[in-house]
Amino acid sequence: MTPAELEALKSAFEMHQQMNIEVFYWWCTAIMFMIHAGFLAYEIGASRVKNALASGMKNILTLAVIIPTFYFFGWWIYNAFPGGFIPTDAASALPWSTSMGPDAKDLGTGIFWAAFALFGATTGSIMSGAVIERIRLSAYLILTIAVGSVLWILAAAWGWHPDGWLTGVLGYHDVGASGVVHAVAGFFSLGVLINLGPRIGKYVDGKAMAIVPHNMPMALIGLMMIIVGFFGFLGGCIIFNGGDTGWTTIYNNPTNLSAFAFNTLMGFAGGVIGAYLTSREPFMTMSGGLAGIITIAAGLDLYYPGLTFMLAVFGGATMPLFGKFLESKGIDDAVGAVAVHGWCGVLGVVFVGIFASGYPNVIEGAPEINFLGQLISAAIMVALGFIPGYLISLALKKLDMLRVPPEVEAKGLDLVEIPAVPYPETVPAQDVVAQTTPATEKLTPAAG
Repeated sequence: MTPAELEALKSAFEMHQQMNIEVFYWWCTAIMFMIHAGFLAYEIGASRVKNALASGMKNILTLAVIIPTFYFFGWWIYNAFPGGFIPTDAASALPWSTSMGPDAKDLGTGIFWAAFALFGATTGSIMSGAVIERIRLSAYLILTIAVGSVLWILAAAWGWHPDGWLTGVLGYHDVGASGVVHAVAGFFSLGVLINLGPRIGKYVDGKAMAIVPHNMPMALIGLMMIIVGFFGFLGGCIIFNGGDTGWTTIYNNPTNLSAFAFNTLMGFAGGVIGAYLTSREPFMTMSGGLAGIITIAAGLDLYYPGLTFMLAVFGGATMPLFGKFLESKGIDDAVGAVAVHGWCGVLGVVFVGIFASGYPNVIEGAPEINFLGQLISAAIMVALGFIPGYLISLALKKLDMLRVPPEVEAKGLDLVEIPAVPYPETVPAQDVVAQTTPATEKLTPAAG
């Protein structure tokens, strides 16, 4: 083989390596869409019939508003703010840049942008379930853009970017986004819920009443679909490198999909068991699977699977208790989003500081993983979510834009916001066919 042929073969191999990287993140992004199908299903199921379609419509529109806003300024925020609130030069991430469009020589920007955009949409969907049955759709979309295209990606710039100051100064480690996605979105939702207030009928004489899902099976299936989508989400949190480098985390330390497989599944199982032990309730038990994964996500690359299981049991067991605590304080979180994502997200970040303290960071100059750094970082994630969530929703409340009027809430949001009904056949089809329709129904039998 001549030197020219060898060089051509090497170039072809490198090109195929780059194409393999593109394909991997392409399918991670596709699988992440299952998260949003799951959120749509479980929120429809968790709502009462009169609000079912309004709850589902929010999840469809979440994707539709996050994708363009993340294109126009979200990706720029990630690249411009790794050092704090003062932007650095990130011209290549501006929407008119060559890299932000079709470019045969750039096999990375679009695919990473797509994965990050879906991460952003997840933060909006986390809030969506908490606020069902009383928030204005327009207010929800404004809040979604704030958390999904500004706040979480600012957290990612600080804690995920190679130059992020949380890692460089505090040694922050959060491989699976326990903090930058879940804690931020969970506590953003708490800030919104404080101003939004509980649903009509949720509290009677100060006592919390149960508002049960109209379709529990659909809600459970939706939660299981989210778990499927999590494999795409967590796949997007690992770096597929070409050459002999192999897999690394976003912090450049070596890992592989096997580590993620062990700990994701053990986290799911532990969370389900933990939630079952303290709730015995199907919706909370299935939500425990999410809680368990989120509890261990920050240290997904480092934990021994046996430890992962125990941490997930703790996260799953404490999640319903935290939800009950919030409920006792007048917070009507319809699906337990603050407990599942906020509480367990904070646990995930802090647990890394306890159980992986002393593990070296590969990033040059960054301190080792340490408890104080993780604790401070967790507090920053909480503040970055809660404070804007509270202030933006307070402004919307003052403008009378946050919540639907009481008469609309009583009749159902579907009647006002959605020109359709979820279950139009009020008489079962079998009754019509068998001509056993109740006498009160005046139906004309089919001819023939």
